[in-house]
Amino acid sequence: MSRKEVPRAGLLKAALAGKISNAQGALAMHVSLRQFQRAKVRFATEGAGGLLHRLRGRPSPRRLAVEVRARAAELLQGTYAGLNDCHLTEKLQEVAGLPLSRSSVRRLRRTLGLPATRRRRGRQVRMRRTPEAQMGALVQLDASPFAWFEGRGPVLALHGAIDDATGTGLALYFRPAEDLHGYATLLHLLCTTYGLPLALYGDRLGVFVRNDPHWTLEEELRGTQDPTHFGRILQELGIGYITAHSPQAKGRIERFWQTLQDRLVSELRLRGISTPEAANAFLPEFLADLNPRFARAPAAAAAAWRPAPRNLAAVLSCRYTRTVARDNTVHLGPRWVQLPRRRSYAGRRVELREGVDGRLLVFTDGACVATQPAPAADFILRPRRSPSSDRRPRRRASESHGAEVGRYLPTSPKRPSSPRPRLASPARTPHPSHPWRHSTPYSPRPRG
Repeated sequence: MSRKEVPRAGLLKAALAGKISNAQGALAMHVSLRQFQRAKVRFATEGAGGLLHRLRGRPSPRRLAVEVRARAAELLQGTYAGLNDCHLTEKLQEVAGLPLSRSSVRRLRRTLGLPATRRRRGRQVRMRRTPEAQMGALVQLDASPFAWFEGRGPVLALHGAIDDATGTGLALYFRPAEDLHGYATLLHLLCTTYGLPLALYGDRLGVFVRNDPHWTLEEELRGTQDPTHFGRILQELGIGYITAHSPQAKGRIERFWQTLQDRLVSELRLRGISTPEAANAFLPEFLADLNPRFARAPAAAAAAWRPAPRNLAAVLSCRYTRTVARDNTVHLGPRWVQLPRRRSYAGRRVELREGVDGRLLVFTDGACVATQPAPAADFILRPRRSPSSDRRPRRRASESHGAEVGRYLPTSPKRPSSPRPRLASPARTPHPSHPWRHSTPYSPRPRG
């Protein structure tokens, strides 16, 4: 008898002796009153053996046929020997035509006493992370490349940010690909709409963190690598960054993409939107309708947003260090800025900031001395070089511009250089007590 059936005999004896009622016995056995009455009759006629289940000892109607089991055992020990359970199940189903599941193949293999090809890993235990209590304490950001227009337009990458405490969609922005320009624009929308969060939570994309093994001498002495351009922006704004090592770690925004790939695609189709410009214009309206449906109240009523700085457009930029040429200009790739004529900045090291809005700003001593508007309306912010490369020694302005600057510099003929006469050094003789004076004369050793 099983552990469940053992205490039933005592209850049925007590019920037959009239010590307990049928209702009390049914409640103790966790069965219905009619089921208890049938068990009492069976116990009175057959004894304790009548309490056993009627199907015990009978073969299962879902068991494998003898022919199928024998054929599978033959293939497992012969043709498909050494295959793992999943691979073996595929071969038996697709090639041999045997309808076996993976668990059936595993039981058959263990019955035959065959060892497993690979060691079975234990189930990974994951702890659900408690959301932040305040809105704005942690913001998750990511991008999702997807066919948002369903063939009516190009495949775009939707950059998005959601609040960890409430699940509110904070900002969305379409870009052709996941890049720095998209995340800088997303951060600008987030800061101007809500404010500065305390920390961001994202993956280990090269836009956010350094993934290269290169270390400069200054970085080795400091013990840490220089941040990326986006990392410099977060440092100046006082925003922390937490890296996720798996998609499950930032599962809230991953589930947010599933919702958008269902609802946003349908909304874009209903409105006939097929261009990135029209889609970006529709996103605020979409979030205003989506957030009341799915957002939840935070644990703490007070939000953690901080006001954005006034020079936010200057902060959201890529920064480079350059030397001013002698014509009071500073160059950044094909772009160049003429500094004001009030004073000469020739030879000085200045900081150039190329903003997400396309403007080029020149800073020296913490002040902006010159600006240049965006070169075109479709400007895209791309890193021209890594931030650590600006720490390497640069060539002089005349050498960096080559012949362009050399044409405006006065040149003087070089004077012929005459060789300097060498002075004869006085003869040096060893001291009377030097070992050279007392060395034993060399004599070859006799052979043999």
